Amino acid sequence: MSSDQHHDGRRTALLATVALLAMTACWGSTFFLIKDLLDRVPTADFLAVRFLVAGAAMVLVAPRAIARLSPEVRRRAVLLGGLYGVAQILQTAGLAHTPASVSGFITGLYVMATPLFAAVLLRTRISGLTWAAVALATAGLGVLTLDGLSIGYGEAITLVAALLYAAHIVGLGAWSTPADALGMSILQVLVIAAICLVAALVSGAPGIVLPERGGDWVSLVYMALVAGAAAMLAQTWAQSHLPPTRSAIIMSMEPVFATFFAVLLGGESLTGRMLVGGAMVLAAMVVVEALPRRKIEAEVTHLVV
Repeated sequence: MSSDQHHDGRRTALLATVALLAMTACWGSTFFLIKDLLDRVPTADFLAVRFLVAGAAMVLVAPRAIARLSPEVRRRAVLLGGLYGVAQILQTAGLAHTPASVSGFITGLYVMATPLFAAVLLRTRISGLTWAAVALATAGLGVLTLDGLSIGYGEAITLVAALLYAAHIVGLGAWSTPADALGMSILQVLVIAAICLVAALVSGAPGIVLPERGGDWVSLVYMALVAGAAAMLAQTWAQSHLPPTRSAIIMSMEPVFATFFAVLLGGESLTGRMLVGGAMVLAAMVVVEALPRRKIEAEVTHLVV
């Protein structure tokens, strides 16, 4: 590889990291918005409307993107969207049976599951330093979110959701390419919308409950377009350039951003645990970003299925 190619590769990886961080920040910014909105709109209905709006907007912007995908890529995008959509439903269902802090920690365990799946499915070797970063991120999530932990129905289905999120991360790392990122993103969002719509229709009263307040619609549109459509596109594109484990560690910053926005805009008080846990997750991301490129190149494996 020439020095110019090496430089371009490093620059692209940096841009992908920034894209994932921006996406994670968007996700984190939605927590206090969702908490308020769900007081008036059922969870499944909110998810259905959110992803329907996101999917419709993406199709309007790029109506031919899906058509340009090969049949094989479409099948993969449908599978990935299915994994993500089912994970959304299970995570949401789990929230009804477990505290939000515990749900956040268990969901964040995808950072542990991702390298395991990558090692098994992609047959890649994960370096010791990467495993150390994974452990540090997981411990940081625990410090940041946990007040106590018991295992019951809610925790169990939330863990299944975390495993599905990990499978989604690994699948994106294995199958996404820069050329297919837009079409794959749109198709994934449409599949997620369909799954959430079915869940909404079968889980409550007939029909879909829509927001009634103007402010609620502003929040929903933000979560649909920025934290939904744009975030899925950013993740799909970024993961075509980054290994799954590295992506998962970067994405573990989500609860850190959620805490930041909750304190800044949601009126919550800053605590020592927030600072320590957030610092641990941030340190894990710095560790994995500081690894020499040769340590992680082997993780970028594309499955042929």
